[in-house]
Amino acid sequence: MDHSRYPDSYIHNILLRTKTIAMVGASANRVRPSYFVLKYMLAKGFNVIPVNPGLAGQHLLGQLVIGSLTDITEPVDMVDIFRNSEAADGITDQAIELKAATVWMQLGISNTDAAVRAETAGLDVVMNRCPKIEYARLSGEIAWAGVNSGKLSSQKPKLAGKGFQHLTLRPQRNRKNQG
Repeated sequence: MDHSRYPDSYIHNILLRTKTIAMVGASANRVRPSYFVLKYMLAKGFNVIPVNPGLAGQHLLGQLVIGSLTDITEPVDMVDIFRNSEAADGITDQAIELKAATVWMQLGISNTDAAVRAETAGLDVVMNRCPKIEYARLSGEIAWAGVNSGKLSSQKPKLAGKGFQHLTLRPQRNRKNQG
């Protein structure tokens, strides 16, 4: 796959099927990008497992921090890497062992060798992108910040039911039939 550009459908499908994200390099520092990506993805309904050996056993935004991917016992759909490109090598190998569906390398992180290994093992790979930004772009939320999403649509945005400024990619159930 050409990792310099991804079709919207590729990113959209990954985000739709993902339920659980292991975030390697999650930080308790509120000004770090991993902190606000963790907060945003939790707000969008994802189960996010923070992974950071220095914070293992503590809670971050209500989530128990795990020391290593190898310590995770539940199924993981996506491994989101907030570490440098060299560290992505070993993390990708752990994601393959974990049987994750996707390896996602954050902005500024690319490792072609790791991507090839992951794709050979059947995983989807995204490099040099942020799931928070992609979710906001594809749902239309990013336009509220004055950012061009690159998408034109006459479709009404999908509200997540948590206020008028909370959009989603997932179809919502009809509230009248939730009885």
